[in-house]
Amino acid sequence: MTTRKQRQVFGEVADAYDEVRPGYPAEIAGRIGAYLGHPPARIVESGAGTGKGTAVLRTFAAPLTCVEPDPAMAAVLRRRFAGDALVEVFLGSFEDWTPPPDGVDLLASAQAWHWVDPARRNQLAYDALAPGGALAIFGNHYGFAEGLFLDEMDAIYDEIAPEIADPPDKRVDRSRAFHHNEIAESGLFADVETQYLETVVHFDTQRYLTLLSTFSPHRMLPEEKRAPLHAALADLIDRHGGVLEQQITTGLWLARKPGGRPSVAGQ
Repeated sequence: MTTRKQRQVFGEVADAYDEVRPGYPAEIAGRIGAYLGHPPARIVESGAGTGKGTAVLRTFAAPLTCVEPDPAMAAVLRRRFAGDALVEVFLGSFEDWTPPPDGVDLLASAQAWHWVDPARRNQLAYDALAPGGALAIFGNHYGFAEGLFLDEMDAIYDEIAPEIADPPDKRVDRSRAFHHNEIAESGLFADVETQYLETVVHFDTQRYLTLLSTFSPHRMLPEEKRAPLHAALADLIDRHGGVLEQQITTGLWLARKPGGRPSVAGQ
């Protein structure tokens, strides 16, 4: 019987995660800055991981607190930003982090906001922000450019690991409306926006298998199921030329704590 928790498996493959997970478009920072309406004086990032999102946030040249609960992920993060006086790492969960009394201008989370306690995360975000401050959630959704192998891939998952197979609506990013609706329905924030960016990334067979090994549903599979699943997927990819074209949709969800300076649009 396993005692592993799904939100805590990423540290098992921290280096692989850092190597193969795609980063985020540099344009994300520009969009956040335009929404905020002024340069942030202080930033906190929830679930910083190995620093994929941190690299984007660091372009603001503001003090940045990276909150990361996994020691192995935090170790990679610290190596990446060693010697950077503007970046500090808090080892712990966002729920355990205490914001400064006057709040921060920008609270961001890249691919990690869903791990924060759903019953508390909106209130925690509100409490962490200064009046007029912005919440910026962003993350990558992994889809596929159209190809003949998609039905075959579905069949492999259905046969070997149906518990992690995508539902029938899998080609729709089900997170697209989720963050927007949850934030808006909390009643705590104003000016809730959703934006998207699209990129295409190519993975050869082995690199794609390494990518899969960094996804929590795959990590939670027992080895006797994960090994044949990955072997079957490798065979499929090889039969289709040995390279996958991954369609990456980067979602950006923005919201503002009422009060403080007006946005550029409101000036």
